[in-house]
Amino acid sequence: MTPSLPYPSYKNLDPFIDVARLKSLDSYLRERLERRIDCERDLRFYTGPFLLEPSSATLPGSRMVYLSRSASPEEYYNLDRPDLWPLGEDAAEFSELMAFLDSLPLKARGRMLIIYDPDGRAVTAHRDHDSRDLCHEFIWLRTNLDKPFYMQSEDGERAYVRSHSAWFDTVNQFHGGDATGRLAFSIRVDGVFTDEFRALIPFPEGNRASAATAWSTAPSY
Repeated sequence: MTPSLPYPSYKNLDPFIDVARLKSLDSYLRERLERRIDCERDLRFYTGPFLLEPSSATLPGSRMVYLSRSASPEEYYNLDRPDLWPLGEDAAEFSELMAFLDSLPLKARGRMLIIYDPDGRAVTAHRDHDSRDLCHEFIWLRTNLDKPFYMQSEDGERAYVRSHSAWFDTVNQFHGGDATGRLAFSIRVDGVFTDEFRALIPFPEGNRASAATAWSTAPSY
């Protein structure tokens, strides 16, 4: 973990998106996800091996709707490559969401998915990968604030996300979610930020994965 930056942390992206429009999609998404409970295309969410507690579940119960789908086996380090992530067959079912995603400050989109759990189970605290030189540019979204989603440091301190959208360091800290006992969902869109948006970010020379935290503590933007 980078000692000069405060963890746990995240960058609130609500000032850069149309939050009212995002919130208006809540019932729309809820209705469609409730219809997909038995959809065999929706793979189970795998946290990966980088767990805060090694004995915790790597398949906590969430499932994924791939709005874009790679033709080759998924490679986590290529999530931001639009040439590898064409639209999937399920994107048409979520056309209103796709129209909203067009408004995000991304000039290209790679992997796009909805992560949902009909039973709202807890999501194991995990890191996405261990490469500090790799900084995925992505926007995490939610239409409601029902599910407690947090960043967590190795010593157990948590910072709960209070916004509808965020960007966060997925390498130098852990992230996870508390149980709600009811349908819970979020959206993640990986890609390439627009040049104007990138210009706001104080990317560090080393440990590039810490960019979101560096931005969250910058004087003001």
